[in-house]
Amino acid sequence: MSFTLDRDRLVETMREQADIGGTENGGLHRLALSDADKAVRDWFDERLTELGLDVRVDEFGNMFARREGADPDADPLLLGSHLDSQPYGGIYDGALGVVAAMEFVHELEARDIETERPVEVVNWTNEEGSRFQPAMQGSGVWAGELDLEEEYAKTDADGHTVEEELERIGYKGDEPAAPRGDYDAYLELHIEQGPFLEENDRDVGVVTGIVGFTWGATTYYGEADHTGSTPMQYRSDALVAAADVVTQVRRIPSTLGNRTVGTVGSIEAEPNSINIIPGEVTFTWGFRDPRREVIDEAKERALQEIDAAAEREGVDYEWEERMDVDPVRFAERCTSAIADAADALGYDAMEVFSGAGHDATYANQVCDTAMVFAVSEGGKSHTEEEYTSWDDCYAAANTYARAALTLAGRAN
Repeated sequence: MSFTLDRDRLVETMREQADIGGTENGGLHRLALSDADKAVRDWFDERLTELGLDVRVDEFGNMFARREGADPDADPLLLGSHLDSQPYGGIYDGALGVVAAMEFVHELEARDIETERPVEVVNWTNEEGSRFQPAMQGSGVWAGELDLEEEYAKTDADGHTVEEELERIGYKGDEPAAPRGDYDAYLELHIEQGPFLEENDRDVGVVTGIVGFTWGATTYYGEADHTGSTPMQYRSDALVAAADVVTQVRRIPSTLGNRTVGTVGSIEAEPNSINIIPGEVTFTWGFRDPRREVIDEAKERALQEIDAAAEREGVDYEWEERMDVDPVRFAERCTSAIADAADALGYDAMEVFSGAGHDATYANQVCDTAMVFAVSEGGKSHTEEEYTSWDDCYAAANTYARAALTLAGRAN
């Protein structure tokens, strides 16, 4: 008997979650540990409890819903993604992966299918890293790659800590933020957030790995002074030094490889007045590439540029590392299950390498892992213009579900 998901129910469930924190422009504003995040967590809990799954929450707010298998001692299959969003982001990023996992277990229940392995659906805490940094925070703590107490103490722009906000919304659980035991595998579905599937006219992406990346923040300390009466030779302009580095971060990738990318994503200048020379500027920068040695080279060049710009402009500086993650290569047995599923369903698939970080990065430290990508029209993401057609959502979700059933094993 063929196994496919209910398309209408998948679309309905996606629309339900999109209403929680939805924006007037059809996007999503559901920041980690916000009131909207609490609401969607409550929805996740309610929907899976209704299906008879046991829902538990760990001390970092990661949510797990377990459906038992024929062999209760077998290592579980873990499925899911995240429900938090970027500020005014899209409705598909992360959420499609959680909904597809929910619909997989819903279909198992609807067809009375028993799997050999237990299946767990997960909603990870703060994958986006927009309100609290770093990104992939919940899966990083769970995998033992990030320290629980250090991450509890991280603050948002208003000074609220992660621990305070977990307690405020009622999602600081009692269970340790660590694997209960061994897991057989983890599968994650996500929109591509890039142009390659659409450019190659493919239906589904078989993700073979994820780029590594490094994030840093630099602060230049110059001298605030009058813009009219201070001669140019007497100036120590923190923003000029920062501008030099911004330009170099843009140029460095072109000298290293066609998959290398570099970005300055935020700049804060003080006192931020048209009539005052900027005395203090903080900016973030980052590089990504599938190769560790290239990431290290890009980082070293950036630090050299930061130092040289400070000397040229006569300013002091300090920098901090915000995040550093190695590239990931996924397990062949998991990627093969996805490729075989796409082929069996008649979808035209291609292998791709993820240019964005995902919770699968850290889950890969715990068990064999792989991902399915859905087509992103125009490659857009982290914007309200993010769009994946329902047909493309369904193709990716079907591929994901069939691969999941293969790995979970069918008992009846």
